[in-house]
Amino acid sequence: MKKITINDVARHAGVSKKTISRVLNEEPNVSIETRKKVEESFIELGYRPNPQARGLASSQSYLIGLLYPSQSNSYVSNIQKGALERCRAEGFHLVIYPEDHENENLISQFESNLYSSNLDGIILTPPFSDMTKLLDLLKEREIPVVRVGALSSLDKIPSVISNDAEASYEMCRYLISIGHHKIAFIKGNLDHGATEQRFSGYNKALKEAGIPIIEQFIQQGNFSFESGEDCARRLLSLKTPPSAIFASNDYMAAGIVKVAKQKGISIPHDLTVTGFDNAPASRYIWPSLTTIKQPITEMAIEATRMLIRIIRKKPLDRLSVTIRNELIVRESSAPAKT
Repeated sequence: MKKITINDVARHAGVSKKTISRVLNEEPNVSIETRKKVEESFIELGYRPNPQARGLASSQSYLIGLLYPSQSNSYVSNIQKGALERCRAEGFHLVIYPEDHENENLISQFESNLYSSNLDGIILTPPFSDMTKLLDLLKEREIPVVRVGALSSLDKIPSVISNDAEASYEMCRYLISIGHHKIAFIKGNLDHGATEQRFSGYNKALKEAGIPIIEQFIQQGNFSFESGEDCARRLLSLKTPPSAIFASNDYMAAGIVKVAKQKGISIPHDLTVTGFDNAPASRYIWPSLTTIKQPITEMAIEATRMLIRIIRKKPLDRLSVTIRNELIVRESSAPAKT
């Protein structure tokens, strides 16, 4: 298949190569009609801009960084998918940085990466999106940044979030509506902003319903399958165990399902189990998990769109964008036994 060049686009659009270059580099002296005609030619011909060539012409690198925890999971892969999709559509390259958020030398090491990479901008994911020292470094280096899933609200730093507290509240209201009053909750990593948001939704729903919060029903996990197993063993060994367990992610919920099966506890007839994230595991285990679907890919697409607008010195519609979560009811939940 022949590679499409600027010459091909110029001929198709009926304009000069210089005009194509002006459109690619977002120069202002191009009419709306001409710009639209050129962009339509890009789509019709399947033309992909060359970031290196554009970078030489405009002093941009056309590189966007994505910083995420080195412990990979479906959350990370969906973030990558969304960011990559938008980068490709806009003629940018995505540079990924898996980092250990507990590394004491994180800031100095990442600063070295910044010197060598010449990024146009960067997307931060939890827990990096709330790291003050990291945000200060990026501000000092004048590198545009957009935060995904940030807990704190910071002036003038754009962010894309989903309301985890509201989604957790909705899940608990659902459990209460089908007769559950003995609802346990498993927390995730304490340094992850979503952990307290999800717990606050649980707390609010139970208090509103007049259901006492039992200390033993609150367990500390770390978002891993193994921590879900450990918490499940403790909860299911109680003299009065819960009738429903809400894990703050799907991997921990999968660990609960495993332990329940080992103990001969039927899900959902004897125990309802719910999760959060709508990870692939939630659909593949049996029974499939009732969970909260996070629009992670959509959040990454929006964050990348916002960042590219900042790089191109275009105004944002708003500094903070919220994309709603969705309750997904599957086979792991059922009305409480009476």
